[in-house]
Amino acid sequence: MDDLGLFCGNANEPLARAIALEMGVRLGDMHVRSFEDGEIGVKINVSARGLDVFIVQPTCRPVNQNLMELLIMIDAFRRASARRITAVLPYYGYARQDKKVKPREPITARLIANLITIAGANRALCLDLHAGQIQGFFDIPVDHLAAGPLMGNALQKRGLAGDAITVVSPDVGGVARARSLAEQLQSPLAIITKRRPEANRVEVLEVVGNVAGRVCVLADDIIDTGGSITEGAAKLLELGAREVHACCTHGVLSGDALEKIERSPLVSMIVTDTIPLPPDRPKGKVQVISVAKLLAAAIECINRDASVSSLFEESARFA
Repeated sequence: MDDLGLFCGNANEPLARAIALEMGVRLGDMHVRSFEDGEIGVKINVSARGLDVFIVQPTCRPVNQNLMELLIMIDAFRRASARRITAVLPYYGYARQDKKVKPREPITARLIANLITIAGANRALCLDLHAGQIQGFFDIPVDHLAAGPLMGNALQKRGLAGDAITVVSPDVGGVARARSLAEQLQSPLAIITKRRPEANRVEVLEVVGNVAGRVCVLADDIIDTGGSITEGAAKLLELGAREVHACCTHGVLSGDALEKIERSPLVSMIVTDTIPLPPDRPKGKVQVISVAKLLAAAIECINRDASVSSLFEESARFA
């Protein structure tokens, strides 16, 4: 891996360092700073000529700051004659704006893909995109990884598997994801149907499937305000569930979401480290599992021009 360069911006340096540790490489020397007026400056402190560059930068909160850092870093490496640039996006911001719901709305997820491509990225490495079709928004190759098996392994270690457990999708759109987890845990599936009268507000309508007397695991890709998960947990308990746990890949956890989860009837929640949790918020119920091994293995495969899809069959290796 002499030709490999692993770099990061300010979005999630702990994850980038964990990936570097797994790979046995040093994180590249680069300085990303903001000027007084908010402009972003990037300085690469090593030669990038001929390097296979991987930039770890989830576009999480603050979304626009981290997105601009990513675009400027890509441009810097392109102008520094890097051989190939891969944008490693553990979390893809704006992914929920993937279609027009009402007239005169943008499809911002496509716009972001265009910006990353135009900036000079040669490929993208993503994890649990909110909608699979976002891969098609890019005009460059996209490797799309799934964190579901990692969460399945974590749940199995805690004894949350088998016929006594019901995996619950918090909405109809997440059924495929929840079904995959249910198959790994060898558990039945239930589905919550809901509606959103407005952004960041949810109303649970009904639950399809048997949850009475059972331990339920709500499985989602993103938890933002915590409304869907906490309302879903309350509804499941109302219908006779014994206890409710939750898991998700991307803990956006805006505003008072962590406090809301701590006050909720949820027993526990598993999230990955694609987005760093606020250090000053309560998180007694939240367990963080790392995606560093999975991303490190994918980066090594891309660097060797080896198959990334083979990783999907080796989930236990990354537990």
